[in-house]
Amino acid sequence: MIESASVVVSFWDDQIADNDRQAIFLLLLGFLGSFLFIRTSARLGRSTTWWPGSVVTDDGVHLHHLVWGICTMMAAGVLGFALHEQSPWFETFAALFGIGMGLTIDEFALWVYLKDVYWAEEGRKSIDAAVYATALIGLLLLGFNPFEGDDNTVAILTTASLIAIFSGICFAKERVTHGLIGIFIPILSIYGAVRLAKPKSLWAKKFYAERQPGKQRRSEARYDKVRTHHFKDRLRDLLGGKTNEELTSEGRGPVRVSTSETDASSDSTNEDSRGSMK
Repeated sequence: MIESASVVVSFWDDQIADNDRQAIFLLLLGFLGSFLFIRTSARLGRSTTWWPGSVVTDDGVHLHHLVWGICTMMAAGVLGFALHEQSPWFETFAALFGIGMGLTIDEFALWVYLKDVYWAEEGRKSIDAAVYATALIGLLLLGFNPFEGDDNTVAILTTASLIAIFSGICFAKERVTHGLIGIFIPILSIYGAVRLAKPKSLWAKKFYAERQPGKQRRSEARYDKVRTHHFKDRLRDLLGGKTNEELTSEGRGPVRVSTSETDASSDSTNEDSRGSMK
């Protein structure tokens, strides 16, 4: 026990405090802790009857946990700016900001679709967002900075512009990992920018399709057999739980379904019906 405590103290002093990264480290811990807690809570709420489940007002309004996350981030952000570099308050509010991030990112898909798709296939985007957020914060913690050591304004602006261009091309090609990580490690964004775009990406629709049908066919063939898709799905199931559709197909439907989730499912069905009538 004493040796373990000594290792933790040495890590904090040598790797965190000496590099002045206490705030970002605590933010990352707060983010991971709150994300894992609220995702576990949601899974228990869906699969058991004894766990408290969702917060519902007397009027029947389902208060999603992103509401608490947004409020926590706003309060921590304002107080963090007001008490900047005043230890230990600055580090405390950094941790609280991370907690708010975890609660909010866990429902990232709800921002995108503006309906409760938490346990639908679209809800997998929340897991992806959490993984990307963890990676980006981790890179900051490790000290990755493409502008470090360069005090020349022109050089900084040039570097930033090139990174934005290459990462933007990656996003247009739906090579999100290369685009995001490439912000900190530019060689990855350059690599992603010159690689083949995904077949349904904005880049493919604009520059492949009828203009370059050969590239479109290559893209479809390339991404139809990507081995990492299975690994990604397994990781999403492990971190976020299986979708309601997957559970139903296995004969293990959810024990509890929220009203907002039922409404979202009903809206999707109505939209599909209207689409088929056109």
